[in-house]
Amino acid sequence: MKIKFWKYQANGNDFVIVDDRNGEIKFTGEQIQRICNRNFGIGADGLMTINSSDVAEFEMEYYNSDGKISSMCGNGGRCIAMFAYMQGVTGKSMIFKAYDGLHEAVIEEKCDDGLCDVSISMADVVEIEKNESYYFLDTGSPHYVEFVEHVAELDVVGEGRKTRYSEKFMPEGTNVNFVEMRDDKIFVRTYERGVEDETLSCGTGVTASAISSYFITGKTSQIVHTTGGEFIVNFEYEDGDRFVKIWLRGPAELVFEGTIEI
Repeated sequence: MKIKFWKYQANGNDFVIVDDRNGEIKFTGEQIQRICNRNFGIGADGLMTINSSDVAEFEMEYYNSDGKISSMCGNGGRCIAMFAYMQGVTGKSMIFKAYDGLHEAVIEEKCDDGLCDVSISMADVVEIEKNESYYFLDTGSPHYVEFVEHVAELDVVGEGRKTRYSEKFMPEGTNVNFVEMRDDKIFVRTYERGVEDETLSCGTGVTASAISSYFITGKTSQIVHTTGGEFIVNFEYEDGDRFVKIWLRGPAELVFEGTIEI
């Protein structure tokens, strides 16, 4: 069976997107692993299908490169929103359904052919575990956030894997973020579960890191630098460590499109 696909990236976090609004495509875990394999397939951190929805303009279904269905992906959400806009599924403003509920998305004014700034709303954060050495919170996916010095020199894969598979976070595990404070911005590197490696950026991880940095800086608007590029995270703080009206903004880009035999 041949299927059409689109490859998108958002600050280096890359995805294969397939239009399954007719509900005709059923991937196995092995097929997703091969599609995402950078040597034998298209190559991506994850695969998404855009599905029909009764409660929103479309539904996003996200799979990590390990072939397993996963929780919310912030960069994936921004890419699939841009895809929906470019395919004429929606206008520049839209509402879509994801693993953790409904999200708003806006294609910003900065939008050239194949490259757009895209903002999406993120789920409220109402519970944060604050410890002496780290924060733990859920921004649609679970995230461990640790502030460090010289993050560029850190063994993110080695250190991240220890925490991801630690007894405290089993059996589901967690994503792991290492954050360095840098003047007016933060620098974040993320080990992603399901990918089982460092990715060039992670939308839910960037969001978790920006929220965690509030307890240090008091800032509700944060510029976040990653190896893949920069984001802006905005939110409002409410008493009781509640974070609401969270928005994640950054670039998304169509890389190429094609067909693949599955």
